[in-house]
Amino acid sequence: MPRRTATLLTSTLLLIALLTAGVLVKVPYSEMSPGPTVNTLGEYSGEPVLSIEGHETYEATGHLNMTTVRVTGINYRMNLLEAMGGWLAGDRAVVPHRTLYPEDVSADEVEQENAEQFSRSQESAKVAALNQLGIEYTTQTIVDSVVKDSPSEGRLHAGDAIVAVDGTKISDPAQVAEEVTKHTAGEDVVFTIVPAEAAEAARDAGEDLPSRTEDVTITTGTADDDGRAIVGIVAGVAHTFPFTMDIELADVGGPSAGLMFSLGLIDKLSPEDLTGGAFVAGTGTIDDAGTVGPIGGVTMKTIAARDAGAEYFLTPKDNCAAAAADKPGGLTLIEVADLRGALDALESIRTGDTAALPQCARG
Repeated sequence: MPRRTATLLTSTLLLIALLTAGVLVKVPYSEMSPGPTVNTLGEYSGEPVLSIEGHETYEATGHLNMTTVRVTGINYRMNLLEAMGGWLAGDRAVVPHRTLYPEDVSADEVEQENAEQFSRSQESAKVAALNQLGIEYTTQTIVDSVVKDSPSEGRLHAGDAIVAVDGTKISDPAQVAEEVTKHTAGEDVVFTIVPAEAAEAARDAGEDLPSRTEDVTITTGTADDDGRAIVGIVAGVAHTFPFTMDIELADVGGPSAGLMFSLGLIDKLSPEDLTGGAFVAGTGTIDDAGTVGPIGGVTMKTIAARDAGAEYFLTPKDNCAAAAADKPGGLTLIEVADLRGALDALESIRTGDTAALPQCARG
């Protein structure tokens, strides 16, 4: 066999071996890439993203798009070639698998946590919007979660409305711990509750809690760190709104759409057309007070927004430096710290005063 042919054959076999190894060798990495963007003022899968009943609504133009990140699943293991391709690509990010999925968490637990975060995000988006518009609503203290193997397991349930503890009326979640810790471990504490099903039905109907309550007696346990009395619940809040606000967006999880949901609700509930017809996208968590929090994958979201046609991107303050370090061309990154700041930015866009926009800068 001629030397040239032998060299070519050897090189070919070596390349095949390397490619085969690249396909077969699994690496502990996951990939993030730009996901779908959805206009909160429009429809998704033929249904309105935001539906409001029982209150006057107004026509909204333009876009207020929430953005997403597409990630490989918890059970998917990238091979070496896929990882190398992601590292070289400009519109994808390869990150250690454990940064997205802790080792002790199952796929079902990840899905459940994402769904719970999405649900809490929707609730906070509604509260923040109504606070901004000055629309009143009522708040109840509820059992947010019950700790496994705690004194409350099987006695109290997530969603139970807490009316009183030891006869003291409860108006704030912090009061629950205050009342419980008046006891020493081993003593009984009495919770007056409206069971979760009845409490949720009243909230859905926009009604006050039913007057019929139940008393549940729980023997307190002991906290491991300081010996204080505990019952093993996390108290939270639920709200009764004066009209119905539904947010429908299948196959989306996590809390990062809160800001855009809140802006969408405000746009539909107020006569002012917030965008003035502009294409605005964004991201950010939101709490009941309207504070905008950081999110993951901001670079992937700015790419998704630019590809969808966005001109402006509302960026959480703590994500601004990372977003500006790799900003897509033609997209203006606007720094926002709270809902009021986002509304001010939209006013500047709407009136054409874009010089007033607080743009993100590199760190």
